[in-house]
Formats: sequence, structure tokens, C-alpha cells
Amino acid sequence: MSNQPLLKASKTISSIGLFLLIASASVLAQTQNSGKILGAYYEEWSIYYAGYNIANMQQNGVADQLTDLMYAFADVTTTPAPACAYADTYADYQSQYLPSVSGVPYAGPLYGNFAAIQQLKQLHPRLKVLMSIGGSSATNTAAFSAAASTEAGRQALVSSCINLFVKGNIAPGITAPGLFDGFNVDWEFPTASDTQNFTALLTEFRNQLDALSRTTGKQYVMSFDGPAGEQNYVNIDLKKAAEQVDFITVDGYNYAGSWDTQTNDASPLFDDRQDPSFGQDLDIDATVNAYLRAGVPPAKYTMGVPLYGAGWTGVPDVNHGLYQESTGPSLVPLANGEGICDDLSGDTPGCDVLLTPGNATYSTLVNLMDNGYTRYFDPARIAVSLYDSESGTFYTYDDPATASLKMLYIDTKVPGGLGGAYVWAVKDDDANGTMVKTMARALKQPW
Repeated sequence: MSNQPLLKASKTISSIGLFLLIASASVLAQTQNSGKILGAYYEEWSIYYAGYNIANMQQNGVADQLTDLMYAFADVTTTPAPACAYADTYADYQSQYLPSVSGVPYAGPLYGNFAAIQQLKQLHPRLKVLMSIGGSSATNTAAFSAAASTEAGRQALVSSCINLFVKGNIAPGITAPGLFDGFNVDWEFPTASDTQNFTALLTEFRNQLDALSRTTGKQYVMSFDGPAGEQNYVNIDLKKAAEQVDFITVDGYNYAGSWDTQTNDASPLFDDRQDPSFGQDLDIDATVNAYLRAGVPPAKYTMGVPLYGAGWTGVPDVNHGLYQESTGPSLVPLANGEGICDDLSGDTPGCDVLLTPGNATYSTLVNLMDNGYTRYFDPARIAVSLYDSESGTFYTYDDPATASLKMLYIDTKVPGGLGGAYVWAVKDDDANGTMVKTMARALKQPW
């Protein structure tokens, strides 16, 4: 499991140049798919302020590159009994105003994102679409804990999720069999008392899906979202949990963010002694090592790549803004990079679609380089940042160079490589889908 050849290479300019040359070559190469997973999360709320629809993935060619699409999110409820629930029925299956994926108007009674998924799967029969259940909602976290605590609760929850999303009993009078091909369980985060129940819940999903397979002849996909921080994954029996799923979507981001007062890389591949937080495992390589040591098969590890960046303001012009104290999160930029958004209500067009201080999408960040920001590449950490000395604003993010190198790491970390990669979230890419397409080409290259 040693990464020494890659680690040493990452700390020499000549080898980094070679890495970039190989990664650039992969952009031009169109070769047979290596069998790696390339997934993307699609947020149901993308249809609102961001105006990003499932049809966009078809129009810009991103859908051609994906093996798995995770739809975020379904909720969990325990009233009157443990069950899956819709987070937004209008976005999910009621809106009649979404653009068609195939060009054929939606005939109903199924509309919304679910109708778009139906058309997308018709155009891409090999694409697996998973319902991601949970997310960061504290309500969902509590409901997971309660539902998973008993055998009856687990059985009821899983049966409900399968009935709604795999069997496709969407609502009275609305059916869509086979709409989803399985599930991604995003329980944020189990406590120490949930450890056994977490595995038991995944086992219940696996058992019920396998039973359904014996009826339909179709294979269903199971995954769960694995956190990066030890304080969160310590409460998961990673080896036993991994045995129940086809792959794990492991977070590769949020190692730093606006909750910190000091700037740092949010998604670095490696640690570095220059980092004031050196040795605290705030890097992807440390997370990979922890999962592999715990017994997770490398082929089930998929690395998360963020399509958003973390930002700070009030950052002094020292070390290009990296590892410096700030006065707070960055202000929300305009999407064209030409100023600051002064209305975060979502009623004013033209702002970065996250509308969140301390964050900005990749599609916005690339525009900042034409508006006073300078890009800096850190060869030791495989990280990039932007800094504007005039405004004292610093961003850390991923771009095609770091994404390509991360895909190289996936292929070379261990013999046979890791399982693949995924992005959060697909709406945050630029209009051409540059980041997803870069990752796809890199994963297809037979290094």
C-alpha cells in the first residue's frame, strides 16, 4: 500500500512536470474504459437558483462520462414508522417545467427530476442512478439512528426505500419501475452507539436488494458515504460496512473551510511540513491510508473531488495568502467574477449559485483569474489556490491539473488502483463540464 514513489515524485518539480505531461496526454487519449467508477452527485435543488437540470448533463456531454449518478437526497422519517420520504416532491416528480432530456416532452403523470432521470437512463442504459438517503440534516441523522436501532425498524426503512425508488411506487397513480438502481446511504454521522446498527442497516439493504434480484434478475447497487475525518469514521466498522456495498463514496474535501480562521488547502492530496496543521491527517492520502488499514478493499474506495472552493477574506499578502490568519469567510462573488454579490436572498440573478459566504463554485472561481486573482499551484500537496492581494481574498479549490493528478494517484496508489472518483456536485462545474470530463479522460488512460 506504499505511496512512496508517488509521494517522492510529488515533491520534485521535474516529476510534477512529468505527472502533468502524462495527465495532459490523457486528455487527448480516447482509450478503453479502465473499469473505474466515475460518479457525480446531483442535488435535487439544482433546478432552482442554479437553474441546472438533468438535461444539462445530456447537453454538455457529462452524462456520457459517468458510471454512477447519485441523486441527493431522500429523507428518513420514523413517523408513523421508519420509512424513506421525499425531501421535495415538486422537484422530485411534480414540476412540469423542467427541460426534456431527450427532446420528447414529458407526458406525465411522472414529471420533475424523476421524469428527467427516466429519459436519461433510456439514453444511457449503462448508467446507474442511486438514490442518496440522508445528508447533513440533523433530523435525518436522528431518524437513521432510531430506525436502525431495531431489526423491525431496519426492515421497515429498507422496504419503504425499495418500494418508493427501485420498485418505483412514487405516489398514488404514479409508477416508474426501475427508476433507481440502488442506494447511497449518507448517514452524517453515526455515534459510537450506532456502530453495529450502521453495519446492520447496510446488511438489511443488501439482503433485501439481493432478494429482489432473485425476482427481477437485475443486480442492484449499494454504497455509503464515508467521512474523511477520523472523529466521524471512527464510529463505523469500515471493514464490515464495506463488505455490504459495491463501493464507498469517501469525502475528499472540507479538510479546511470557513469554520477555520487560518487559510489552508481544503482538498489536498498530501500533507506537508510547511502546513501549521501538519500531522493531523488533514489530507486525502491520510484518509485513504486509514480506510485501507481498516480493511476496506481498494477497489471499493472512490475519492471525492469538490467542484467548489473554500474562501477567506482579510488575508495578508504573505505566502500568497496560504496558512495566514483571516478576518472571516470570503464574500459571495458574482458568477462572472467581476464583483461581489450584495443580495443573498436568491432573488437576484448573477451571483455564485451557492450563495454562501466562504464558498464558491468552480464555474465562478475560473472567472476570478480574469479579475485580479492569481493562481498558485502547490506541488507538495497537489493543491491550487487563488489570491487577490488588493481585496485580501484567498480561495482553495480543485482545477483540471489537480483533478488529473488525483486520478493518477487513484490508479497508482496500490496495484490495481483505487475504485475511482466522484464529484460533489455536478452543477458546480463550468457549462462545458470541464472538471468531470477531465477526470473521465484521466481515468480512461492506461498509465
